[in-house]
Amino acid sequence: MNLTPDQVARKQLEKAMEVMNLEPYLREILIKPMRVIEVSIPVKMDNGEVKVFTGWRCQHNNARGPFKGGIRYAPYVTKEEVVALATWMTFKCALVDIPFGGAKGGIKVDPSQLSEAELERLTRRYTYEIINFIGPNIDIPAPDVNTDAKIMAWVMDTYSVFKGYYEPAVVTGKPIYIGGSRGRKEATGRGVSVVTETVLEYFGEKVKDSTVAVQGFGNVGSHAALFLHRLGAKVVAVSDHTMGIYSPEGLPVEEMYKLASSGNRYVPVSEIVKTLNIKGKEITNEELLTLDVDILVPAALENQITDNLAPRVKARYIIEGANGPTTPEADEILYRNGVKVIPDILANAGGVVVSYLEWVQDKIGYYWEEDEVNTRMARILIRATKEVLETAKKYNTDYRTAAYIVAIDRVAEVYRGRRLFP
Repeated sequence: MNLTPDQVARKQLEKAMEVMNLEPYLREILIKPMRVIEVSIPVKMDNGEVKVFTGWRCQHNNARGPFKGGIRYAPYVTKEEVVALATWMTFKCALVDIPFGGAKGGIKVDPSQLSEAELERLTRRYTYEIINFIGPNIDIPAPDVNTDAKIMAWVMDTYSVFKGYYEPAVVTGKPIYIGGSRGRKEATGRGVSVVTETVLEYFGEKVKDSTVAVQGFGNVGSHAALFLHRLGAKVVAVSDHTMGIYSPEGLPVEEMYKLASSGNRYVPVSEIVKTLNIKGKEITNEELLTLDVDILVPAALENQITDNLAPRVKARYIIEGANGPTTPEADEILYRNGVKVIPDILANAGGVVVSYLEWVQDKIGYYWEEDEVNTRMARILIRATKEVLETAKKYNTDYRTAAYIVAIDRVAEVYRGRRLFP
C-alpha cells in the first residue's frame, strides 16, 4: 500500500498514541495541523513572461513555541508532503526539548531551471505572500531541499524591508555575516554522528572500526560520512541519484568531502568518483541499502526502505539522516528482524538544534564560537538519545515509537496545563 507522506506521519503518531494510551481529545488535536496556507506566486521571468508557481506553508502546532521548519523548492513538492514534514517537525522539536512547534514550507518548482534573478524574485514574492504568518515569535523558516543560506538571506531581507527594521531572527540557516550561526551547515550531519556514537555506546559498542554505508551525499550525507569517518568508522559505500560506489577497504571520505563542498553547486557522486579516480564496485541505491554493513545511513529522500526491501537489509543499525526514509510496513519488518532503527526525528535533529541556537543568538545579539555551538548541540542530542533508548526499554517497543512517545508527552503536557481556550 502506497501511503502519502501525511498518512505515514499519522500512522506513526497513532501507533505511539495507542502504546502510551493518550487521551482521545489530545489525539485529535496533535494529529491535525493548525493551518495550511496555499499561495500563488507570480514571477516575471527573464524573458518577460509571467509564470505562476504554487507554494505552501503548513503550521502544524505551536503549543511549545513559535512554528519552526524549512522551505524546500522541488518539482515533486505537494501539500501532503509539506503537512507531513511540518508534523514531524513538531515532534522533532519536542523530542530534543527546544521551545518550538512544527512548520514546513515548499514551492513546486525545479530551481535548476531558473536563473539566479528568477530564483530571487520567486523567493521574495513567496515571502511577501506569507509575510503575515512568519516572524521571530510566530514562525521561523530555514533552508531545506534546494534552498540555502543565500535564499534565507533574501527571505530575511524581504521581511526586514517590509517591517521597516532589521530582523535576523526571522529565519535561521543564514550567512554568518547577517546573523547566521557557526556550525549550522554541518549540524545535521554532525548530529547523525553524535546520535550514532551515543546509540552504539549504549549497547556496549564503538563507532571505531564499524562499517558504514551512506545513501545520499548532499549536505547531510556528506557531513555524516565525514564525521563518522573521523570517529574511526570505515565508510565503505556512498550513493546518490547518479551512481553508488562500494569499496570494502573504505572510501577516501576526506577527499570526497572536500570535492563535494568545494563550490556552490551539488557535486554528484559520479563526478566525485571520476575526478578522484576512486576504485570500487559500482552499485545501485537499492544495492547500497542491502549491503552487509554495521551502520546504514539513509540520507536521501522519503520512502527508500520499503516492505519489499526491508527483508534484505543486513545492517544492524539504521540511522535516519533523511526525513521519512523508512515506510511503516518496513519498520515492522526491521523490528522483527532485530534491526535497530534510530528515527529521523532524533537522528537528523542536529540541524534544528543549531537553528534554535542561531535564533537564540539573534535574539540576544551575542554569538558563540563554533566549538561552543557544537558542544551545546551534542549535549542536547545525547540527552534526547538516551531518553529514547530508555523509553523503548520501558514500553518494550521500537525506537521510532519510543521517540514519538517522548515527544507527544511533552506537547500533550502543555495542553494539560494550559487547557483549551475558550
